[in-house]
Amino acid sequence: MNDRPFSRRDLLRLGLTAGAASLAGACGWQGGPLQPLLRGVSRLNDAVGEGLTSYALAPQYPVSARSKDKDFPGYARSHPVPPVAPDWALEVGGLVGKPMRLSLEMLKALPRVTYTVKHHCVEGWSAIGTWTGAPLSSVAALVEPAAAAKFLRFDTFDAGYYNGWDLKSALHPQTILAYAFNDRALTQKHGAPLRLYSPIKLGYKLTKYLTKMTFTAERPGGYWEDQGYPWLGGV
Repeated sequence: MNDRPFSRRDLLRLGLTAGAASLAGACGWQGGPLQPLLRGVSRLNDAVGEGLTSYALAPQYPVSARSKDKDFPGYARSHPVPPVAPDWALEVGGLVGKPMRLSLEMLKALPRVTYTVKHHCVEGWSAIGTWTGAPLSSVAALVEPAAAAKFLRFDTFDAGYYNGWDLKSALHPQTILAYAFNDRALTQKHGAPLRLYSPIKLGYKLTKYLTKMTFTAERPGGYWEDQGYPWLGGV
C-alpha cells in the first residue's frame, strides 16, 4: 500500500504536538520554568488529539517492504539494559477479577497476531517491520477487568520507564503484546522478552521490557508524558 500524503488533519496534529515534545525531549531537558506551560500544552494536545485520533485499522505492508535493521533504531533508558530475570513473567492486575502472572510460553499459547506495519517515532523517522504477539484484548478477557477500569499502566525493568494507555486504544485489534520481530524472537534491542506494540501509537508509547500491566480507574502518567509529551501519542 502506498503512503498517503499528509492531510490538513495530520499537519494540525503534528503542529500541536511537536513543540512541547521536541523541547521536553531535547538533551534531557525537562522544561525548567516552562514546565507548567508544557504540561498545559500537553493537556490541550490530548483534548484535541482524542477527537482527531483514528481507531481504524492501520495499513499493512508486504514483507518485501520491511526496512533494513540499521534503519530501525532501538532505544532504552538503561545502559546496558538489565538482563531478563530467569523467572520473568508478566504480572497483570489492578482492577481485575482474576489477577494473573503470565509466562512467555503462556502468552505464546494465546491467539497470535502477525502484521507488517509502519513504526512512527516522535523524532521524525519511520520504518516498516513485522511484529508478532498476543492480542492485548485476549489477556484482558482472561483477567476480567472491572467496569471501573478505564486505563492501563505499563511498567518495565528499564530504569523506571513506564506509561499509560486509555482502554479503548489498549483493546484495539492491532494492539499486541509482541514477542517476535521480523519472524524472529524479540531481541534486547527491540524490547525482549515482551513489549507493547500497536501501529496506532507513536514509538514512545510502545513500552519495551514489560514486567507489569495494571488496570486502573485513574489515568497513569508516563516517563516522557510527565515531562510534557502528549499522553495519547496517537498516529
